[in-house]
Amino acid sequence: MSARAVAVTTPAPRDAWRQVYDSDPHALLYHAPAWVDLLSAFGRYEDASRLYALPDGRQLVLPMVRKRLLGAVVREASFPATWGMGGLIASGGVRPSDVAAVFADLASRRVAWTSLRPNPLTGPAWEAACPPGVVSVPRLAHVLDLEGGFDHVWSKRFTGQARTAVRKAERSGLTVTCDTSGQLLPVFYELFERSLERWAAAQHEPRALARWRGHRRDPLRKLQFMSLRLGEACQVWIASLDGRPAAGILVIRGPSANYTLGAMDKALAGPTRANYLLHRLAVDDACAAGCRYYHMGETGPSPALAQFKTRFGARPQRYAEYHIEAVPLVALDRALRRGIKRVIGFEDVPGHVQPTPRRGATAARARR
Repeated sequence: MSARAVAVTTPAPRDAWRQVYDSDPHALLYHAPAWVDLLSAFGRYEDASRLYALPDGRQLVLPMVRKRLLGAVVREASFPATWGMGGLIASGGVRPSDVAAVFADLASRRVAWTSLRPNPLTGPAWEAACPPGVVSVPRLAHVLDLEGGFDHVWSKRFTGQARTAVRKAERSGLTVTCDTSGQLLPVFYELFERSLERWAAAQHEPRALARWRGHRRDPLRKLQFMSLRLGEACQVWIASLDGRPAAGILVIRGPSANYTLGAMDKALAGPTRANYLLHRLAVDDACAAGCRYYHMGETGPSPALAQFKTRFGARPQRYAEYHIEAVPLVALDRALRRGIKRVIGFEDVPGHVQPTPRRGATAARARR
C-alpha cells in the first residue's frame, strides 16, 4: 500500500483515536490519548500523533510525541526511552500492510530522528514490513496471556516452581499492599535506591553514576506525576516483612496490564520469595479487571530473568525497535556508551546488555 493511498491527520483527532484504541485487541494504556497528554505535560513534548485513514475504511493511529532539540532539529518518538511501548494500533489489530504504510509515510518526512518501539505482540508485523535503510534494534520481552481467568492461568500457565514459590511466600509472614493513591511511592523509591546500589556493584559501576542514571531515567517526581494523572490505573504493590519493605512492583493497567518497574531489598525478598507473591497478586488483579495480557517487560539476554518470567507462563516475544535517521545517531550513541564503559571499567550484567542495531536491508537478508 503506498503512502498516497492513505489520508493522514496530525495530531490524531481524539474521538477517532479512542475508537481505534477500543477496537485493537493488543492496545495498551500507553496507546491511549491520556498517555501522550501525560508525556506532554511532564516532559515538555508535543503531541505528534498521526491518524491514518485507509481506502478500505480501516483506521490506524500512531501515538507519538515530538521534541525540538536545536530549533529546526526535530526528534519524534513512539515513545522516548523509559516512557513505555508505543507503535501502531489499528482497527481490528495491526497488519504488515498497515506497518508498511506507516513506514512509507514517516520516511517521506524531514525529521532528524524518528524512533518506534512497538508492542512486542505486534513484532512479526513490524519485522515483515521493515524496509531497507531503517535501523532495527532486536529486543526480547515476555508476555503472559490471561485468557481463561486466574484459576486457569494459575493451574495451566504458572509452572510448579512458581506455585511452590508463591506458597512459600504466603507462609513467610509477608504483608502486601496495593496502593493507587501514590502514598507508597516513597517506600517503593527507597527500594529502588537499594536496587541501584546492587546493580552498580554487579556492573563495577561507580555508585554515584548508577544513582545519577537511575534518577535521570526514573525520578521519583515522574512516578508521582504518573500516579497523579493515571489514578487507579497506576498501581504500587509493596510486600513487607515485619514492617520492613522487601520488594515492590509498579504496574500500569489498561486493556492489558504492564509490569513497569520493580525493586527489592534482596536480603528480605530473596528468602521470602516476595517477588513471586507480588506478581501472583498483580496477575490475579489483572484477570479480575478483564485485562487481556500481563506484560512482564524487557528481558534482554538474561537467562535468569527469562526463567523467572516463564515460570509465570509468560511467553518470549522477539521484536525490535526501529529508527529512521537523517544522521546515524543510533550508531553514534552506541559508540559513546562503549567508550564510557571502557573508561570506567563497566561490565554489563546479563539483561542490561545493549543489543546490536541492524539496518533493515541486512535484517531482511538474514530472514531470507
